[in-house]
Formats: sequence, structure tokens, C-alpha cells
Amino acid sequence: MTKKTIFISTGEVSGDLQGAMLIDALKRQATHQGLDLNIVALGGEKMALSGATVLGNTTGIGSVGLLESLPFVLPTLTIQRLAKQYLQNNPPDLVVLIDYMGPNLGIGKFIQRQLPHVPVVYYIAPQEWVWSLFPQNTATIVEMTNKLLAIFPEEARYFEKKGASVHWVGHPLVDRIQSYPSREQARAALGIKPDQTAIALLPASRHQEIKYMMPIIFSAAQQLQAKLLACRDVPWHVWGSGEQKTNNKEPIFWIPLSHQAYRQPIEKAIEDYGLQATLVTENTQEVLAAADLAITKSGTVNLELALLNVPQVVFYRVSPLTYWIARTFLNFSIPFMSPPNLVVMRPIVPELLQEDATPENLVREAMELLFDPQKRQQTLVNYQQMRQLLGEVGVCDRAASAILQLAYSTQ
Repeated sequence: MTKKTIFISTGEVSGDLQGAMLIDALKRQATHQGLDLNIVALGGEKMALSGATVLGNTTGIGSVGLLESLPFVLPTLTIQRLAKQYLQNNPPDLVVLIDYMGPNLGIGKFIQRQLPHVPVVYYIAPQEWVWSLFPQNTATIVEMTNKLLAIFPEEARYFEKKGASVHWVGHPLVDRIQSYPSREQARAALGIKPDQTAIALLPASRHQEIKYMMPIIFSAAQQLQAKLLACRDVPWHVWGSGEQKTNNKEPIFWIPLSHQAYRQPIEKAIEDYGLQATLVTENTQEVLAAADLAITKSGTVNLELALLNVPQVVFYRVSPLTYWIARTFLNFSIPFMSPPNLVVMRPIVPELLQEDATPENLVREAMELLFDPQKRQQTLVNYQQMRQLLGEVGVCDRAASAILQLAYSTQ
């Protein structure tokens, strides 16, 4: 059978992960069906390891906010030019866009204009269904997309109403979570004692978050460490076991490193704030699975934690000027910012945005989740309800099958 080339475009750390999972599924499905497949991409190391030819690394040039994006305009444009030149000279058989709205809208419009015979699939569409600041973006996505593979039920409903050809496949983390260790296995691997309080800190996967998020999360961790040391003899509820134990060990913080560029500032913050903390570059799955609690920025990791039954406090901040402009001139308003809350459209995890995202508020919410058995149990119940809305295992294979069917049905 004729060899087909699929071009995949995504950005940031989470996009690289989702892209790698999709590539693995595409190759698995292609082998099963006896198809010959070539994959070229914009992405990162994970996608390269999965077998894609990566034209440009986009994991370090993502941002949220108006002013925050300015330093990344030039590198983004440079990679975009490279990608468009490649596409013009080497037209693929199909293009897959993964999230990464601004750059991917540019790629999609280029394909529509210059290579109209090449079908476009949007997998993990931008969250226009949550915060559609510019309605024309939704119209553009619908217009340039032959098939939209939705990961959230509400996302599928939104784009279907707008006229897109939508197929709901479920959320790929449902697949990924199958490879995670159990809580007991993870704690044993990391050497965490049963009565030791393990807290995961997830401050940053973008450059701007080092500036706006890290001081808040480390100040909160410092305060939380002091409070937990002060109440070491207070019984606390062991998550998921129904038991109560006395916390007689020092709390320890675990910090998964999302990008090597952030190692130095995080290591310095650990020292400056006097935290009993371990920065982890490998075994990040164990860190999430082992945690009694996570304090985390808003993002895909919120769903990972929810699927692992780890209670969490979610927060986010951008520059004050960006937030003021968005709220004053763009009527910025969102129902929720964390994916678990968005899935069920109600507040099942505490989330603190902008002015509310203070160390004191983070500590208050964290202490409640650590020491209030009823609140922790309700979190578990809510997580299970959320899980039912994310689809069954086999998400990536369903997405891959839909993509291959479209690629091989196009002459």
C-alpha cells in the first residue's frame, strides 16, 4: 500500500506528551492494518522518541496571556515559517493539529489556502468552548477542519453545534493512567513511609509561570511545612484507606521537573524557602501517584491527579496588566479553569485565580484537604463521577483509527 505522510503540529510540554501518545497509537494501528506511515512534526523530544521526524522543538515557546507571549513571538514565527516552507515543498497526506491555538490556526489556514486537498484533523481542540474571547477563532477552527476529535463531551457538543464534523474519542489520559503505579507501589519506590505526608508541588511548565506562580507556591509550601511540623502528633486521615494515623514524620515535598530550563530557579527556590523537597526528573509518575496532596497550577496534570485520586489545590496567575486588559476590554470570564471542574461543570477541586491565588489561601485549602476526612471523601466521590465522563480505555487508538481512515480514504 502507498506510503502516507502525516504532519502533526503541537507545542508546549503537554502537547509533546499528547503527540507522542498519538504517534505510538498511529504506528500501532498502522502495523496492525499493514499500512506504511511516515510522521513529520512540530513538537518535542517525546514525539521524536516515538518515531516522528521533528522539524522544530516547540516545547519551550508556549505562554498564556497577552504580554507574556511577546518574548515568544519571534521564535514561534521562525518555526512557523520553517513548517510552512516544508509543507509547501513536501505536501503531506494529512495534517493533525493538537491544541496550541495561535500557531495551529496559522498552520490550518495555510493548509486551507495553499494545500486545500490536504485534510486537517484537530485533535484536542483549543478550549474555545470554555473561553471564547474571539468568536472568529471558533469559526476558523470549524472552517479549516475536516474532522474534530473531541476529548471532552462539552467540547464535542460545542463544536458540533457550530457546524464541525465531530467525533468524541475520550481523554487520552485515560489510556496513560493505566501505566501508572499504585499508590503503595509509588510510595515504596520513592521510600515514603506510610505515616509520612508527601505533597507534590507543580509550579511551572511555561517560562512565565516561574515568575508569576513559583513565588506563590513556594511561599505556601513554606507555611504548610511549618504548620505540619507544628501538628505532628495530630491524627490525620490516610487517603483512600479509611484509617487515621498520627503524622510523626516531617512532611516532604516532591517537585516533578517539567523542563530542564527550570531546574536552576527551582533548586534555588527550594534552598531559599528552606523546604524539605526533592526535585525529580525521572519517575514523575510515582511522584503523582504517591502524593497525599498536590498544590498545582491549572493544566492537564489536574486530570492526572484526579484519575489517581489525589486531592489537589489548583491556582493560576498571569501578569496583573494582562488580567486587567482581559477583564476590562475582552470581557474575560470563565466558569472554571481546572480540567476536573470543566469536565463536570461544577467545583470538585478548589481553584484560586489571580488575586485569590495567595499563599495563605492555598495553605487554607491544603490543610482542609489533609485533615478533613469528609472533604477528602467527597473529593474521591467527585473524582469517580468525573471519571465516567472521560471515556473508556483505548482513546488514542480510536483517535489514530479515525486519522488513518481519513488519510487513506483521501486520494
